[in-house]
Amino acid sequence: MTIGELLAAAPATPFEPPAFPPHLLGAFRRRSITLCSGVTDETTVVYWFQSRRFTIDIRLPDGTATPAIDRQGWIGDTRWDAGTGQMSWDIRTSYQLHDQWPEPARLIAIGNAVIEVAPSGAYVEDWRQQATRGPLLGLRLAAAIDMRSGARLDMDGALIVAGDHAAIALSRPPEDEAAVRAAGALDRAAPAAVERYEVSIATHDATIVHSTCPARRGMPLWDGAIERAEGGVMLHGSPRWPGYRLHFAIDCHVPDMAFGTSTSCTPAAREWLAREAGHVLRHATVAR
Repeated sequence: MTIGELLAAAPATPFEPPAFPPHLLGAFRRRSITLCSGVTDETTVVYWFQSRRFTIDIRLPDGTATPAIDRQGWIGDTRWDAGTGQMSWDIRTSYQLHDQWPEPARLIAIGNAVIEVAPSGAYVEDWRQQATRGPLLGLRLAAAIDMRSGARLDMDGALIVAGDHAAIALSRPPEDEAAVRAAGALDRAAPAAVERYEVSIATHDATIVHSTCPARRGMPLWDGAIERAEGGVMLHGSPRWPGYRLHFAIDCHVPDMAFGTSTSCTPAAREWLAREAGHVLRHATVAR
């Protein structure tokens, strides 16, 4: 499946502004996290994809070499508190067995950066928008059907396209989730069951570059068929998900979105920037 095929199968919808600032829609890569102890991590691979109502997140401390028990990924319903300017998430399922990032986020947008400050003071994260202009498509799993039995499975899933970046997330089927939880810890569960929870990130031609399932790197974001279905799209025929039919509802689909890559400032600030450009802008480039 190419991103073009996916976009063609999903009908466009009128754009409805999200509850949070639209600057937060898109695909973000974390450049760094600084902890209150004074240490900074600039190595862990972290991406945050944001649709109108939900988030996809992946974190790989050692990239492709990250052990199965240390990978993180999740889908969460996004909550926004306009009074405090904080975002939080309702997470029903995740790759890990507990929520490792329970704090809400206070978010400050500057240029193409979003600075996330933990209200407790535990950390600050520097996120950079990866998308500039292009489609914004958010799909949320509405039903997972076992075509052999006709049973509707208790699963969660989502897919987001932002410009030429895309992310897919699918929770473990019920039997695998039950087996992992019965083991009590990822290192005591069967690896095949653990890795049934997938969060994968793709770019350009929908080829996966980062995943909680390393064997998926270099593969298509979805390696099965895609069809238009009532109210959304249907994915099926993947060798990874044999006998499953996945129905996704459309959260949003804007064919041509200008993503937030700059922010406003005061006239005095613009004058200062123009006056001091020789120093301030001498080595400035777009950082992602």
